[in-house]
Amino acid sequence: MSEPTGVIHDIGYRHYDGVRLGRGHAAVALAVHSLRGVFGLGRTARAKIIPFLLVGVMLLPAVVSIAVMAMLKQEAITYTSYAVTMQAVLAIFLASQSPYTVAPDLRFRVLPLYLSRPVTLWDYVGAKLTAMITAMFLLLAVPLTVLYIGELVIDLPGPPHTSDYLTSMAGAVVYAALLSCIGVAIASFTPRRGLGVASVIAFYLLTSAVSAVIAATMESVNNYTAAAWAWMINPFFLVDAAVQVGLFSAKPSAPTVYPTGAGVTAAILLVAGLIALSVTALIARYRKAASR
Repeated sequence: MSEPTGVIHDIGYRHYDGVRLGRGHAAVALAVHSLRGVFGLGRTARAKIIPFLLVGVMLLPAVVSIAVMAMLKQEAITYTSYAVTMQAVLAIFLASQSPYTVAPDLRFRVLPLYLSRPVTLWDYVGAKLTAMITAMFLLLAVPLTVLYIGELVIDLPGPPHTSDYLTSMAGAVVYAALLSCIGVAIASFTPRRGLGVASVIAFYLLTSAVSAVIAATMESVNNYTAAAWAWMINPFFLVDAAVQVGLFSAKPSAPTVYPTGAGVTAAILLVAGLIALSVTALIARYRKAASR
């Protein structure tokens, strides 16, 4: 009689007999996990340094402004100019954290594992974008809210700038959506996080430098209309022109007046077009990655 050639071991696995929550809950869980990771939660202590340092830097002008309001009884920084004033910090946060949302899954080729479950490609991309958009919104909305609460507590002469605060919050939503879509789309084209960081920061530096150089050149020849359009090459001034100034009649944050009339419509369409283009690029990139 021959000896048995195999042995079955009971290693303790148990069947799951609970409720199957489905793809919606899976997508939400992925979004929450990605959002926590953007701020370094659930990761190493080293991963928390940059996001929380940048959060502190974003809060600093609001705290200083509250102190100035308390001493001088006057507004120190306007709500609608906060994002443009702090655009370098927002760009660094976007460049440093957006690759985290996409690079590891691409590098280790685990995307087919996600898509082998009920999660679809659109669910995956939507969860990643939702996480980054939420993070960018919180990074901008929290200082604005702190500043507004400080204004209410100090009770400056005259009515509070509630309309300016609400306008800046509407702008924060669009800033977060546009910047996150562009940043995640750029970062998704390389599985290496370092290259993703460099690519996103290079995009910001290029657009800001090109807009400033062209605007200055046009102003030097007294072509102020072209200069106004040139400022909108920078995504921060584009959102300012389309939303805060165009839709809510806030004071421009750029050194010039933005185009009016059809220019507002063009700015809004450009924002929507850039978001749509970025999402399309993400879907195409991940469809290719999932097929490998």
